[in-house]
Parts: sequence; structure tokens; C-alpha cells
Amino acid sequence: MKIGLISDTHSYLDPQVPEYFADCDEIWHAGDFGTLKIAEQLREVAPLRGVYGNIDGQDIRQEFPRILRFNADGVQVFMTHIGGNPGRYAIPIRQELYSNVPDLFICGHSHILKIARDKEAGNLLFMNPGAAGRHGFQVERTIVRFQIEAGKIFDVQVIILGKR
Repeated sequence: MKIGLISDTHSYLDPQVPEYFADCDEIWHAGDFGTLKIAEQLREVAPLRGVYGNIDGQDIRQEFPRILRFNADGVQVFMTHIGGNPGRYAIPIRQELYSNVPDLFICGHSHILKIARDKEAGNLLFMNPGAAGRHGFQVERTIVRFQIEAGKIFDVQVIILGKR
């Protein structure tokens, strides 16, 4: 299963994203879509899963949940927009995260790309794809691609789209 991971588009979808995600089986958006048009554009490329972010309006919040938990080819995934960082998870999700530790925890919000193992939380894999949009303080816009098969996550690739 090939996954395209994106976050913090803030109403802007870089024209390179559909090309990078063209061979993905699913696209996962970790919040702050900005507009439903972004979701529609991503759905033209591959099936979409996502969560709403703090800047998203009611239209997006009616379609996407705050927290999404699911199984992807044997990998337990927990996705939310405001998640914090390994060792410093956001208070609203900390208890749920620790009470049922996933294999993969995905969040956005910080605009800071980070992929790390959290040994204190059962060795979960933490992923924040950074920000793909032009809004924010990030220097470069980033997305992530990876593969999942039989409970394993591999071939993780960071893609730099360019300067903000």
C-alpha cells in the first residue's frame, strides 16, 4: 500500500503534489485543508482520508473528524491535527494515545517536518509531514510518501516541494 501524506495546505495545493502522489493507493491529510477544494483535488488523485485542523471551517469539520483511527494493512494508525511531539504530546490526545498506543501517529499543525520513533510510547512511529502550503513560517514546503505492507512501514520518502 503506497501512502501520500500531506498537511497544512492552507487552501493551496502545489501542482507537483498530484504528480508525486499519482501512484499512491491513498492520500492522508493531517488537517488545515483550508478549503474543501483541496480535498476534491486530492480525491481526483487517490482515495482520501483526513482530519480537520484548527483553521478549517464547518464544511470541512462536517466531512472530516478531529481524530481518525484505522488499520491500514496491519498498521494501527492514529491521526489528528494538533498532536505535539514525542515526549510532549498535546494534552487533548495524550491520554487516548497512551491508553491505546498505535503503530503510527500522524499529526500536522507545527509546520515542522519530523519523523521519529518514540520508544517511550511503545516504539510508535511519529510522522508530521510539515506544511505543504504557502502560509506559515516554514522555510520549505514538504510532503511524505511511504509504503505499508503486512504491518510494516517502509520506504519513507520526504519530498521538498520548494520554498514557502
